[in-house]
Amino acid sequence: MPLTGTRNLSALVGAAPLVSALDAAQWDLPGAQILQIMFEIGDEAMTSLLPPALHPTIPPTLVFTVTRFPESPVGPFVLAETRVGCRSGARPRGFLARGYCDSPAALKALGERWGYPLQLAEVTLAKRYDRIHAEVRAVSKTILDMTLLNPEPVSGNDLQYLASLNTAQVVRGGSTLPRLIQVDPEYAFRSADRGKPQLGSFDADAWQLAGARPVHPVSASFAVADVTMPVIRYLVDPAKPPLESVERL
Repeated sequence: MPLTGTRNLSALVGAAPLVSALDAAQWDLPGAQILQIMFEIGDEAMTSLLPPALHPTIPPTLVFTVTRFPESPVGPFVLAETRVGCRSGARPRGFLARGYCDSPAALKALGERWGYPLQLAEVTLAKRYDRIHAEVRAVSKTILDMTLLNPEPVSGNDLQYLASLNTAQVVRGGSTLPRLIQVDPEYAFRSADRGKPQLGSFDADAWQLAGARPVHPVSASFAVADVTMPVIRYLVDPAKPPLESVERL
């Protein structure tokens, strides 16, 4: 039998953003700078990080992404995400329990429009000739420190970004319901690099991922791309079995 998640999301949903309308127009975000690192994690948390609607990947993984958006309808911002690799049915996805953003305006807009469960933090992204480094600091401590070492140019076609499943509250039929909102941005790459991943620090509790223990580096990439934030197309009921959980809008 395929493995499925065992996590009850009640505590997360209580603090999740409220999405009252699911018809928000797309955003065009030019020149985004995206640092992404993937690590395998210990299999003791394979199912406990995910709700019953999702299958874990084998091996289980975390995907760390920090993106600087120099232009947006709410001004520039930097977004940090740590997502659990998973599958919704047969399709690869990344489950987001909590992320961080350095802009109050962007935090509010991303939550209300796409259900991003964000908190305010200091998020930095710096590119040098020999490395690209990102750091997230919240409540005066570092909760994520990651680096891509020795970048080498590659084609943007070599990169793959997972669609996100964001923990949110959604208004449907006059009721407020716990849902995962699928967000699958489109990317038009200007440049791309790959390199060696390095994880300096990771505070699992700060990301609502207690028990997640990175053990093996998998990949690291950096890209500059024009990003289109999409119209919402799918919702997932986190408490239902995977084959019954997806709702197409």
